[in-house]
Amino acid sequence: MAKGRERTGRVEPRFEADGPGDPASLDLRLSRDDRAGGGVARGTSKGTGKAVSTRSARAAAAPRRRRRSVLGTLVYGTMILGLWGLVAVAGIVAYHASQLPPIDQLSVPKRPPNIAILAADGSLLANRGETGGRTVSIRELPPYLPRAFVAIEDRRFYGHLGIDPIGIARAIGQNLTRRGVAQGGSTLTQQLAKNLFLTQERTASRKIQEAILALWLEHKYSKDEILELYLNRVYFGAGAYGVEAAAQRYFAKPAKDVTLAEAAMLGGLVQAPSRLAPNRNLPAAQARAAQVLAAMQELGFAKPADVQAALAKPAKPARPKGGGSANYVADLVMDVLDDYVGKIETDVSVQTTVDPAIQAVAERALVDELNQKGTRYNVGQGAVVTMRPDGAIRALIGGRDYAQSQFNRATTAKRQPGSAFKPFVYLAAVERGLTPDTVREDAPITIKGWNPENYSRNYSGPVTLRDALAHSLNTVAVRLGQEVGPKAVVQTAQRLGITSPLQANASIALGTSEVTPLELVGAYATFANGGMGVIPYVIASVKTSDGKIVYKRAPSGLGRVIAPDAVGMMNAMLHEVFVSGTAKKGDIPGWDLAGKTGTSQDFRDAWVVGFSGTLVTGVWLGNDD
Repeated sequence: MAKGRERTGRVEPRFEADGPGDPASLDLRLSRDDRAGGGVARGTSKGTGKAVSTRSARAAAAPRRRRRSVLGTLVYGTMILGLWGLVAVAGIVAYHASQLPPIDQLSVPKRPPNIAILAADGSLLANRGETGGRTVSIRELPPYLPRAFVAIEDRRFYGHLGIDPIGIARAIGQNLTRRGVAQGGSTLTQQLAKNLFLTQERTASRKIQEAILALWLEHKYSKDEILELYLNRVYFGAGAYGVEAAAQRYFAKPAKDVTLAEAAMLGGLVQAPSRLAPNRNLPAAQARAAQVLAAMQELGFAKPADVQAALAKPAKPARPKGGGSANYVADLVMDVLDDYVGKIETDVSVQTTVDPAIQAVAERALVDELNQKGTRYNVGQGAVVTMRPDGAIRALIGGRDYAQSQFNRATTAKRQPGSAFKPFVYLAAVERGLTPDTVREDAPITIKGWNPENYSRNYSGPVTLRDALAHSLNTVAVRLGQEVGPKAVVQTAQRLGITSPLQANASIALGTSEVTPLELVGAYATFANGGMGVIPYVIASVKTSDGKIVYKRAPSGLGRVIAPDAVGMMNAMLHEVFVSGTAKKGDIPGWDLAGKTGTSQDFRDAWVVGFSGTLVTGVWLGNDD
């Protein structure tokens, strides 16, 4: 057997070996090692020293192999978990993406149109619409305005793809250290996505959809386009959506004119519009603006000297101008705009006929008079309408303070005009052949049990119509009304533009049927322009934001409604009211004025309507009850 093994070089195992020292046992182990590539040469059974050495080497290598096996398992397991994690994330993203409209059908929703209501000189009177201000191009704005938002809200805006992992990590760290939601990780793009497409709920689902939409926005639009969309959509509080609306609301100026300090305040405002609104919490707004300025300086968005100047003179909200009477004009515009242009789907500017200087003077005069004498005479409200003789409204004040009451007394409140209605009675008489020199009796009169009296309770006997109108003698007006007939008086008033229902009865001569200040002043404009009927109007033109004219008023009116000789006689009598009659204290030296005063029953309403060759103005004073 030994020779056979030497010839063939083969070692046969012997299972009957007595112990580990037996040569056959050793041969078996060597044969296994040889098959396993252990590096031990065949035919070593004749010496045990080398076998022991090999066994020691294997024993030393075994722990290293075991360590490598554990590390490999960990790496492998981590890779598997990572892959499954990616699959899970992909599934979550796909699920939430499926809840959104298909990407190929996705589009930025249109911003609700803004209606900018302008004065005759082009200055802004008010904005109407859901946003509170027009859309502005980023090119219109001073560079530091959009940079203020980037500096405080998303300093890596121009470097990320819609999601900022660094910003998210920083926000998580801040929130953990402060034990609460102290800082958000949303980029400007994510904020825009939320404003455009999503609700304000704070859920994981909404955040995932927000991230998906942010990536879509970054793919679809340039950075400047995204920033422009953001600046025109973000909410600034007080009903202002977009930086133009916010600049007008808080600083009473267009966004293109804001200072660096004001830009910083606007940039800081979007974090918490209700808490940081400068008109509600100025110290907090200024502190936040200082943070914005520091960030702008750090990023090189503003020079240190400019920042120091802005910090030395922080922004403050503009003081409201008076009682905001221009809003009464804006309300009138919105009431009639649909009749001219129909449905509005884009930003438009409406140029009105209103003169801001006259509007301011009229508002101040009304408010001052009510403040000084309102308590004494128990009068709390008033209205003023001023127009050109062609019907173009130059000023309209619908009440004492728009902030306290939006009810437009100039256009909506119907009140008894009292003696201010008498010119229609006298005109009806003149058109039937009477003249200013015609004499009628000023004496007590009774009509079916009704006994109208003069204000003074005195009677003058025979008087001319000129004097009777100048001194507002009630008995003469009633006699004229009976002479021409109440129906004729009603028809005359309607011909001149009175549209409110009028009762054709004996008391119509004393102005007992109710009218609005606007229609009464419009009717008097017929006297001022020489007998041409007018339709009061406030809109001169309407243009889209790109300058396209969608409406332009053409000269129009009701044509001649009073014969020239009749209107001449009426104006002569109405002029006497300011010369020697009830409006004598209102005469202005150097001006030829005409008009009429009036009070209603029990002095509930007080009126004066006067005109020159260029303006017609009516004032009503009274109470809402």
